[in-house]
Amino acid sequence: MYRNINDFVADWQYETAATVKVLERISNDTCAHNIHPDVRSLERLAWHLTQTLTEMGHRAGLFAADLLEQENKPVTMTELASVYENYAAQIAKAVHSKWTDSALAEKVEMYGEQWAKGTVLRVLISHQSHHRGQMTVIMRILGLPVPGIYGPSKEEWLEMGLEVPE
Repeated sequence: MYRNINDFVADWQYETAATVKVLERISNDTCAHNIHPDVRSLERLAWHLTQTLTEMGHRAGLFAADLLEQENKPVTMTELASVYENYAAQIAKAVHSKWTDSALAEKVEMYGEQWAKGTVLRVLISHQSHHRGQMTVIMRILGLPVPGIYGPSKEEWLEMGLEVPE
């Protein structure tokens, strides 16, 4: 649970930039490919991450409405990444302008439960990290380059002329 808005905003900026790096590497040719009937496509995961921003933001009181609930996914991955980036920035702005550090302990109804606002922020980050991890595995299966998130990826090690660690 976050207890300090500035800590959340710093983490959020890093995590959303990492998600944008992933989204930007997904090609329009591979985004709808299903690797298995029980696995979402890259575009479905990307749109889910994006829609969750306004859905959770609305439930938590950061947005007046769930602005993406009835929206169709953008046509291209570039457009989708842009929509994601826009709403991710709006989340940070709303948290900064509507909540205070002391308000992060206040409870809001989320999915039939009472969550501290600071927990909502942690779940926003954990949720996107979880799905971003799924996306990078699918990207590997589809032969797409994977960006490094918490350190260099295999491709980035090779670009640096270094031996790829096992």
